[in-house]
Amino acid sequence: MLTGKQRRHLRGLGHKLQVIVQVGKGGVDEGVVTAIDQALADHELVKIKVGENAELDRHQAAEELAKQTKSQVAQVLGNTVLLYRAHPDEPTIELP
Repeated sequence: MLTGKQRRHLRGLGHKLQVIVQVGKGGVDEGVVTAIDQALADHELVKIKVGENAELDRHQAAEELAKQTKSQVAQVLGNTVLLYRAHPDEPTIELP
């Protein structure tokens, strides 16, 4: 579980990130989960956009994605979700 200080740190890092994956009308499906899982393995911190047509509420989508990718929600702001998962062997993001 992330502390408030760690969330703030991740939000600061996530501010400059581009959206990598978009959740659309199909919702949280296997393709979206696979893409996010790979992005987390590569980058540790990813920004996801929940589209207007998505079946899930943005907070529900964030929780579902975090659960399925074994990551943690760092932020939900507007329709954007920031997910974090430390690399198991060589983490590049130092948490305070």
